[in-house]
Amino acid sequence: VQLQASGGGLVQAGGSLRLSCACSGRTFGTYAMSWFRQAPGKGREFVSFIDYSGGGIEYTDSVKGRFTISRDNAKNTLYLQMNSLKPEDTAVYYCAALGPFYVDYKSPDFYEAWGQGTLVTVSS
Repeated sequence: VQLQASGGGLVQAGGSLRLSCACSGRTFGTYAMSWFRQAPGKGREFVSFIDYSGGGIEYTDSVKGRFTISRDNAKNTLYLQMNSLKPEDTAVYYCAALGPFYVDYKSPDFYEAWGQGTLVTVSS
């Protein structure tokens, strides 16, 4: 599976962005997917998870109530709607496909495919 993230940009605090992750191949619907982010000088951080059907969803505490993950398996696309953005949300955002033998979906170690990243910059 190959992933391509898009939708990042510069936005003022309180604004919104919608990230997309296009997946090539016919197996998108069999993968659980996540968004991670990496701020300058920091490690890759888990943001949100969605299972293969969209029925199971998780968020890191700092984005709960502001971000919404979704997927359209017919379009082979993953989304992240980000509202009420804060300067601390500034990071490169990555989409990732979870491998079948994971132990911890919040760990980047168990993901077998990554998008190239899209930069989100939130100004104060």
